[in-house]
Amino acid sequence: MVACHRKLKLLTGTSNTELAQEISDVLGTPLVKSAVTRFSDGEIRVQIFETVRGADVFVIQSLGSPVHDNIMELLIMADALMRASARSVTAVIPYYGYARQDRKSSSREPITAKLLANLIVTAGVNRVLTLDLHAPQIQGFFDIPVDHMLAAPLLADYLKDIGLSDCVVVSPDVGGVSRARALAERIGATLAIIDKRRPKPNVSEVMHIIGDVQGKVCVLVDDIIDTAGTLCQAADALMEHGAKEVYAACSHGVLSGPAIERINGSCLQQVVITNSVPRDLNSPCDKVKVISVGQMMAEAIRRIYEELSVSILFN
Repeated sequence: MVACHRKLKLLTGTSNTELAQEISDVLGTPLVKSAVTRFSDGEIRVQIFETVRGADVFVIQSLGSPVHDNIMELLIMADALMRASARSVTAVIPYYGYARQDRKSSSREPITAKLLANLIVTAGVNRVLTLDLHAPQIQGFFDIPVDHMLAAPLLADYLKDIGLSDCVVVSPDVGGVSRARALAERIGATLAIIDKRRPKPNVSEVMHIIGDVQGKVCVLVDDIIDTAGTLCQAADALMEHGAKEVYAACSHGVLSGPAIERINGSCLQQVVITNSVPRDLNSPCDKVKVISVGQMMAEAIRRIYEELSVSILFN
């Protein structure tokens, strides 16, 4: 009789090594020794220096900037693990790139979020663990199981800890109402919505506030902060409508281009983000507070490995 013992192994690409190390420390499981290098023409080479045969391997890789390099690293790692006879390959993707390209908004446009899902599955991934997809229906783009984590419990705990009172949670657009309502319920706050209208072509957007923000502490909630233009405009609109203070809470702080400059010059008191996307240490900002998803992602990995419920982590 041959004994078979399942093995849990963690592998990381280069996109978010600090988060990967935190997950490794929480689980008490060392990262698999590997190397990601580049040939002189820019092609990516992945080497894995340990056996993964029969192992359940979790590959930790955020798909932020440089997005194409990070995507290719993930695909190449998955292919290497499949060919090395790993029992299963789970892609742990704290930030799923191209998620904003989830539908056709005009003729002859691609649905790139679906294309990326196809590539990940074709590469040999058996399961995806991700955090706050831009559109929850992206889960349906995959023909494999997807465990969709939510940052709302972490953001809510932080907002409670800093003692915000008489608070109103604000969605920066109509599409984000469900996300804002979920956070408002967790912290016992009321809800407001910013309705953006462009009266006619070549005229600036007008922001209408639906809900009472007069004299209130407002918390703008979104899934992604990219260049921070919309966020800072929304904060200005809330202050013009009598808000006492404005904070922002966001799952993914992409913070590209002029984002840090805009936040530093804005009326925002603080912007709370997670470490799903690594911060650029060359662009410091005292207004940005980073909270870690490492503990939550590590627990999700443990539960997937032990075949336990994952939804209990955010219900």
